Amino acid sequence: LSVAAFAVAIVLAMREFIQSIIGFFYLVTTRPFKVGDWIQVDGMHGEVSEIDWVKTTLLDIDLKTYRMSRRVTYIPNGRLVVNPIKNLNFVKRYVTHDFEIVRRESINGFPIYDELYKRCLQYCEEFYDVAVRYNAIIERKLDASIFGPEPEIRFSTTDIGDFKANIKLFCPTELAIELEHKITSDFMQLWDEELDKKQLKYNDYKS
Repeated sequence: LSVAAFAVAIVLAMREFIQSIIGFFYLVTTRPFKVGDWIQVDGMHGEVSEIDWVKTTLLDIDLKTYRMSRRVTYIPNGRLVVNPIKNLNFVKRYVTHDFEIVRRESINGFPIYDELYKRCLQYCEEFYDVAVRYNAIIERKLDASIFGPEPEIRFSTTDIGDFKANIKLFCPTELAIELEHKITSDFMQLWDEELDKKQLKYNDYKS
């Protein structure tokens, strides 16, 4: 009985370690990801930098800017058995980048739609052919239809009635933030021009 109790105590004490070893064999046999892949597990996401018998090491990634942070996360392999693993490796090269622009002025923004969409197409022109091929590759591997490669613009309002533009791009990950800044700048310029036109009409009406 003493030996049995001691064995049980050892097993309980080493439970986490044993689960991590089992998790390692699970990773080796199923290969849900490899070193260099971007993954998300239990709310944590990053680039896999190392896999050993006990843990998987992630270099944290900010999914808003698609850049590495200075943090490192160590995930026990046992957690990879009981938690869903999302492989974000497709995001490493091309991403569906979605962002919003909100303005409080109450004007009709639809007159700027065509020009804004035209500028989005111009920014995407240099990588459009590659985006078409990459989009097709992802759809074949996922066996599902995904967004892209053409940009998408949707105008709507917020809950309090402010004007909102939702813009979606399928673009190289490294260019996503740069394109967001350019398109936001264009939107602000076109919006202010439309606002000036409204003010001129109002002044003419008063005079």
